[in-house]
Parts: sequence; C-alpha cells; structure tokens
Amino acid sequence: MSIEHAADMFEQQATACAELGSPLYAAVLRRAAADIREGGPIAAAIAGHEDAVGPQAIALRLLGGVHALVLTGRAPELAAHYPSAGGTFDPHRPDAPWPALRATVADNLPWVRDWLTRPPQTNEVGRANLLITGLLCTLGERRLPVRLFEIGASAGLNLLADRFHCTSAGYAYGQPGSPVHLAGAWRDTPPDWLPAEPAPLVFAERRGCDLTPIEPRSATGALALRAYVWPDQADRAARLAGALQLAEELATTVEPIGAAAFLRGVDVATGTLTVVWHSIMRQYVPADEWALVEQELDRLAAASTDDAPFAHIAFEPRRIGQEHPCVLTVRKGVEPLRLPAVAVPHGLPAWPAEPGWEAAVAV
Repeated sequence: MSIEHAADMFEQQATACAELGSPLYAAVLRRAAADIREGGPIAAAIAGHEDAVGPQAIALRLLGGVHALVLTGRAPELAAHYPSAGGTFDPHRPDAPWPALRATVADNLPWVRDWLTRPPQTNEVGRANLLITGLLCTLGERRLPVRLFEIGASAGLNLLADRFHCTSAGYAYGQPGSPVHLAGAWRDTPPDWLPAEPAPLVFAERRGCDLTPIEPRSATGALALRAYVWPDQADRAARLAGALQLAEELATTVEPIGAAAFLRGVDVATGTLTVVWHSIMRQYVPADEWALVEQELDRLAAASTDDAPFAHIAFEPRRIGQEHPCVLTVRKGVEPLRLPAVAVPHGLPAWPAEPGWEAAVAV
C-alpha cells in the first residue's frame, strides 16, 4: 500500500503541474509514478518516504534535486529537454525526457535522496501579488509606515515586496522599472476596492523567520531557489532572477527559528502598521506549533489600536466546501476576517473572492 500511495501522490502532482502550466513536469511525473510501481530508480530514490502525505510534496523535492543537477551541468542529456538550461520540451513528444531523467536519478541517488529531506522552498515572488493586495486593503487611505514580519520566509525575497511592480489592465502599483515585474496581476479588471492611485509602500522594518533559511546571495542558496522553479516556466524564473538582483542590493534578515518563537519577539509600535504575513507555508507547520502561532497572532491582534495597528495577511490553501482554493485572508486587529481575493498557487493572476466565503473560511 505504501508503494501505491507514493505512486498516487506522484500522479496527483502530475495533474497539478498540468493544471498550473508545466507540461514537462506533468509528463515526467506520470512516468515516475509508473516507475515507482515497477520498483525502478524513482522507487529507490524515495525509499523511506513512501507514506509521505501530499503537502510534504515528495515529488517536487525529487524534481528539485534533479533540476539542480541540470542547472549545474551534471545532467547534460536531460538538460537538452529543460528550457531552463537552454533545452527544448516538445509537448507532442511528452515522453522524450523520461529516459534521461530516469538515468539521472539512478546515477545520482545520494544527491537526490538528500533533496528529499528538504521542504520545497520556491520563495515564489508571484505570491507577493496577493500579499501586497492584502496590505493595500489594510492600509486604505492611511499610509502608515509598515513593520513587516514574515513567517516561513525562506530566502526573504517577499520581504522586498515594496520594490516589486504589479501591473494589470488599466492598473499598476509598486516601483516602475523594478526587476520584479508581476504582470497580469488580475484575471480581469482589478476590483474597485483597490485604491485608484496607491501611494508607494514604506517599509520601516522587514524581518522574517524560517527553520532552514536560504541565503539568496550565496551560490548554493540561489541554486536551491532556481531548482524549485519548474524548468518550463520562464516567467517564474525571470521573476526569481529579478528578486535575486534586489536581494543583492538590500539584504534582509531571516532568523533560523520557528514561527511561534519568532512572533514572541514582535509587538505593535505606535505610528506604524505591524504586519505578519505568510504564503503557502502553513501546510509544513505541525499542528501543535501552529496552535502556538495562533496564540501569538491573537496576542498581537488584542494589542492593536488605532495608533498602533496590527494586521495578519495570509495567502494559503483553505477548505471551502469540498474545494481547497488558495485564498488571500486579511484580519486587522480583532476585526472580522476578510477574504478579498483568490489566485492560482503561484499568485498570478488573482481574482475577487466569491461573496460569503469569509464565513466558510472562518469555520
């Protein structure tokens, strides 16, 4: 049953990759699922991880390790099929990369198995589209300086969100000319509750935490971030490259501690908006740790005042009926939860949430 479970997880990830615009990964993951059932190199690579649940993303961990081999020139035959390394993927020949990928895993089992111990850390800057939207909703017309604290910050790239540029039909906000251009921020016309001409965001402080932070200015850190971007998605790779450029210009602090311990050192401050935000990280936090995180968020919410406001902004999968969409939730102080928008997991594009979803998420 463990083998069958693992194969099912790979097939489910293949379906998700197909839906999210990566036909390359969809194709190789389907073949990988069959290889697991047949006891091939993929089965050997994931040995000991067969019972891992979907949120642990074992398939993406394996593919991240393989992509790192491609990006460092250690898998030239597979690189010929990876656009990120100058290769070409032909969707009319979806199985073409498979022999090279299978051989790459077989020849580099210790390397690939080491990557299985790492949670995927894409530090997807496209998700800042939602986080910035939540911040604009919270600030409204009152532009207080922002003290930003991110939990699960990975390399801290989204702590630089005030330097990104978001654009959509007839609408733009952020820093024109930024190397991080979040184009197509909204599926259709942006919602009318966004300010018509938002003033520039001012971050007075920016800090984050992560159990295993990545140093984006190091060669190994940049490689890890690049390896988790799907190789046939050039727009995501370009956004990451721009964020790495910004990280060279402005260093951020990401402390190697758990989220609850990090938040215990955060308090509200007069004359500033204190913000805790996070994106697609909650699934990696054990339930007992998340309960402690919620205690700290409740403490900060209770301390929020007009002069020293606090907001919690999150972009996470949430259960709504039988679905698990990725939704933006915003709560300022102890005010009711707001759910302004929904988006694809990588953050672009977003669209307004359905009326009444706040009640469904709050349950």
